[in-house]
Amino acid sequence: MDIHTKHTQGRPAHIDRARMLISCPDAPGIVAAVSKFLFDHGANIIQSDQYSMNPDGGMFFMRVEFDLPQLSSRLPEMEADFSAVAEQFQMEWYISDVSRRKKLAIFVSKEDHCLVELLWQWQAGDLDAEIGLVVSNHPDMREYVESFGIPYHYIPVTPDTKKEAEKRQLEVIGEDIDVIILARYMQIISPTFIEHYRNRIINIHHSFLPAFVGGKPYAQAYDRGVKLIGATAHYVTEELDGGPIIEQDVGRVSHRDDVPELKRIGRTIERVVLARAVKWHVEDRILVHENKTVVFN
Repeated sequence: MDIHTKHTQGRPAHIDRARMLISCPDAPGIVAAVSKFLFDHGANIIQSDQYSMNPDGGMFFMRVEFDLPQLSSRLPEMEADFSAVAEQFQMEWYISDVSRRKKLAIFVSKEDHCLVELLWQWQAGDLDAEIGLVVSNHPDMREYVESFGIPYHYIPVTPDTKKEAEKRQLEVIGEDIDVIILARYMQIISPTFIEHYRNRIINIHHSFLPAFVGGKPYAQAYDRGVKLIGATAHYVTEELDGGPIIEQDVGRVSHRDDVPELKRIGRTIERVVLARAVKWHVEDRILVHENKTVVFN
């Protein structure tokens, strides 16, 4: 057996564990109502995080992780019962079953560092998800990806074939992919494609946004003479590099560093930032509000 196939594919599943994410206008009694609801249904709260943008008229966000015996059979009834609490507080909410790992599709172009980081973390069990497939507009990484037992789909993209290529991408993704990761995919995603996966496409941009939006950000940074370079993981929206930011990090550089050196330093930042963002997404730690995120990490 190839060493790449000896992965754990995530930690042992918690059979009876679930996560609830809530966003709503702030008001007294939200935490008490949610806690009482879970207690009344026999759930044991494992972790609870809350954040208020402004207690007087702002938005409230909550993430609760809990155990519930026989969760899979009781979850539909619990969701139906919770609708009354949700209506009282005007909540947007959902409950996810932790034992059902989210399924990822990774899009990549020629640069492999972000893809490799995700595969390493998945192989080690640090990324608690399934990688369903890798899609690329180049054939370069087929052998490497397939050594992990992961399907690789080579779908060329040109300006003339972009619409047809995206149609083909949606076909190979199918209906069971939870999130798409643009691991330096280097292609602009169409609004039609984005609409299929609203707040479920994560991109890594090789700049500390909002600085140096668009192409060749390292060259832009060099021309500007910056002393810090960074990377930004964000959800993809119709605005180029303008979606809700999930995670960012920076590295120090100097006047001695040319563009290739900036790229070398930046690759490490990019891979770490993207991996963090993906991990937080699959663990249901992110709530999106307007063009911002609340991240319970």
